[in-house]
Amino acid sequence: MAQLDAPLSTFHSTELAPVLASIAAASREIAAALAHGALRGHHGEVGENNVQGEAQQRLDVFADQVMRRHLLESGAVAAVASEEEEGLHLCSEPGRPWLVAYDPLDGSSNIDVNISVGSIFSIRPAPDHAPTIADFLVPGRAQVAAGYVLYGPSTQLVLTLGAGVSVFTLDPDDGIFYATRVDVQVEREAREFAINASNRRRWDDAVRRWFDEVLLGADGPRGRDFNTRWIATLVAEVHRILTRGGVFAYPMDARLREQGKTGRLRLVYELAPMAMLLEQAGAAASNGQRPLMDIVPSDLHARAPAFLGAADEVERLERYHREQAP
Repeated sequence: MAQLDAPLSTFHSTELAPVLASIAAASREIAAALAHGALRGHHGEVGENNVQGEAQQRLDVFADQVMRRHLLESGAVAAVASEEEEGLHLCSEPGRPWLVAYDPLDGSSNIDVNISVGSIFSIRPAPDHAPTIADFLVPGRAQVAAGYVLYGPSTQLVLTLGAGVSVFTLDPDDGIFYATRVDVQVEREAREFAINASNRRRWDDAVRRWFDEVLLGADGPRGRDFNTRWIATLVAEVHRILTRGGVFAYPMDARLREQGKTGRLRLVYELAPMAMLLEQAGAAASNGQRPLMDIVPSDLHARAPAFLGAADEVERLERYHREQAP
């Protein structure tokens, strides 16, 4: 593992170097656009919905275009899949070794209130043939690298190449990402939790049981107090876990079932890369039944419930789901 203050390029494997360099270049461009914000007219909606049926922000479209351009111009990416697009964008050159799935701007609904947002990416091997959507519909364990970029008070790139997790911070003076944390580990025991409590009435019994216990804190069966946090940006929630521990939950609920959805967050380009990062940091990532890394997505935008973070807490949630009455 490279030393602290080593540039991101120190961590590149020969094969992945152009992909990681393109992600770093794209994130610098996105970070600059976010920093200018309303000064350059970047805020606001474009008046259209994306493939998810969600209102697109101007910065959603911008970040998607920037990420796609840099990846396809890297010389190493055969196809990309984005949260903002129905299908794939392919490179016409044969023999490129990698596929990349990404969420160009996670948490964009928080832009107008100036809360941290981010970009998530997942890298996996490309097939010998021209890529199709089916090549992205594989378990998260097929990933060779994953990470995210957090655009906050500083811009940080968090990365795993399958052998631990490292954090790189962008120096705005020279445009280089330098290592500022290596071998990140998450404590097994949580002291914080994040969940949208407004949905409590719609949750399954297992989640209500867990939630009511942590709310009781030292006065309940858990015997200790918990702090609660909720940012509504997946990147920021996971970054907090990697920084100071805890657990994040976005469970299945009755409204999602009524809408015909299998969860809120997407597997291919949100949950799979986050699950890889968390497992590499000694934490856990589950849908309440089994590890998210083991799930085969049914389509490019397949969704799943998510319980991410401190291993003891995720294991408890899985146990409560097993014990839940049919």
